[in-house]
Amino acid sequence: WGDGIYGAEAAAQHYRGKAAAKLKPKEAARLAAMIPMPRFYSRNPKTPYLKQRTKTVLSEMPYVRVP
Repeated sequence: WGDGIYGAEAAAQHYRGKAAAKLKPKEAARLAAMIPMPRFYSRNPKTPYLKQRTKTVLSEMPYVRVP
């Protein structure tokens, strides 16, 4: 998720200021949507792609089984 930001926990702390376990679904989906270009999306958080990809990730979340 950027220079020195490795893993979901580090991304949650860096971008949202809280533990990954405390993220709301939309916050987690947004972080997931940022993965292709995290530095770009952190500087440009309102791109149409990021908005649509966040919606897509959110819509798929109910179908994922967490181990």
